[in-house]
Amino acid sequence: MERVGLSGETLKALRAMQRNELTESIIYRRIAARVSSPADRQVLERMADEELAHCRRWEEYTGSRPASDRRKVAWYGLLARLLGYTFVLKLMENGERKAQTGYAAIARQLPEAQAVMEDEERHEQHLLQLLDERHLQYVGSVVLGLNDALVELTGTLAGLSFALHDNRLVALAGLVTGIAATLSMASSQFLSARAEGRADALLASLYTGAAYLAAVTVLVLPFLAFPPAQVLAALGTMLLVVVGVIMVFNFYVAVARDLPFRARFLEMVSISLGVALLSFLIGLLARRLLGVEV
Repeated sequence: MERVGLSGETLKALRAMQRNELTESIIYRRIAARVSSPADRQVLERMADEELAHCRRWEEYTGSRPASDRRKVAWYGLLARLLGYTFVLKLMENGERKAQTGYAAIARQLPEAQAVMEDEERHEQHLLQLLDERHLQYVGSVVLGLNDALVELTGTLAGLSFALHDNRLVALAGLVTGIAATLSMASSQFLSARAEGRADALLASLYTGAAYLAAVTVLVLPFLAFPPAQVLAALGTMLLVVVGVIMVFNFYVAVARDLPFRARFLEMVSISLGVALLSFLIGLLARRLLGVEV
């Protein structure tokens, strides 16, 4: 039965939080089933139990049992598989911070909400312990490969666009340059890591090379998608792709590693587009000075 004295607005907010607690409990438990680390699995299962306890506590006030948000469960499950559980947990942590605002709003009618807020704050401390996913240890290697590829290839392709004025030739030259640079960057990362005495030098170089090669592929694709003569269209599309890749990657790193997004994004975009503009002008100038017509 519903508790007397609670307003309709408060009951509505409680039912929404009740459903959210149940949904997050299911998400935590499903992620825990896939986590290899026993310590992380234990923390996740404890968090799932706490979320379920919160849901049942709200049931005493709402008098109903909600259904979980299946779409949210499926979505976060997919993200955990693709991007890792640390990223997903950080996203959920941000959602819990918003939920704390909702608890504070109803605490005047329901003081017990304050205890739930304290439980949610403890969750944040648990989440900080879940930053040992193996692939997150190599974020630095990925940043190195991706950042270097975006800057170097953006400038190279922009310069080649007006030097060659043919999308197929630009794509060919970009691929050759990009693959050679991938091998060079991966080798340099391996030698650097070995010089530092790192036992994971090979794996670090593979992450760097994979990030570089992925960036090369994405940046060259616009020049293969457009007809040979539509150089400006391919170049403009490539620049949009660059901005999109930088945005997605920096958002991922910002969430997973608790880093500022805006400053890092603007810095990386400014460097990449600035190099592209300079290379574009150099390519145009070189074509006129050398009298090359392709």
